[in-house]
Amino acid sequence: MGTGSPAGATVAEVMAELAELDDPRVRAVNERHGDDHGVNLGRLRAVAKRLRTQQELAVRLWGTDDTAARLLALLICRPKAFGRDTLDRMVREARAPKVHDWLVNHVVKKSPHAEELRVAWSADPDPAVASAGWALTTERVAKKPEGLDLPGLLDVIEAGMKDAPDRLQWAMNHCLARIGIDHPGLRARAVGIGERLEVLKDYPTSAGCTSPYAPDWIAEMVRRQEAG
Repeated sequence: MGTGSPAGATVAEVMAELAELDDPRVRAVNERHGDDHGVNLGRLRAVAKRLRTQQELAVRLWGTDDTAARLLALLICRPKAFGRDTLDRMVREARAPKVHDWLVNHVVKKSPHAEELRVAWSADPDPAVASAGWALTTERVAKKPEGLDLPGLLDVIEAGMKDAPDRLQWAMNHCLARIGIDHPGLRARAVGIGERLEVLKDYPTSAGCTSPYAPDWIAEMVRRQEAG
């Protein structure tokens, strides 16, 4: 495949290349995080760079239900080409956390349907789908907060984050931190919620990395902002 025309790549050729790139050591690490693939992401991005944007191939790769193929599909697709219902179906099909994350960040955030899906997904009974809605809400908190009820979001987070399933809890916690970081008038309340709920307070954090515990996260990001 590598010597052929990128535009002429078939699903079978791409799948064969991904199989060759599969590394058992990478797979073992990924599986600890719920991602069932063994392709180094740097190598996957190199394949995507060579293939360039190919919407039809991306759709077919997504249809394989293979995690590495779906990640590649998200890198070579045309985000604005997906309809609202297709994106809704895709987020429900995204089993692996990395596929879910890339779908939201690389595709849905660039879609003209992002706001409609944000509202619908945030209230979805499926916690994985709801976490996608919260990720989109966090994006708006940071970049386009006009029209959002930020105190209302804090109410929802305070009432539901403590007992939320892991992926949804993580997304809500990110939103809480973002409100505290970007909106000084609500910072004390955001920090207070984080301190009371203690979500991710004991999360293991490597040296040099910022803790996901909201009060610490907020404090560190504000310190960096003030340091210039």
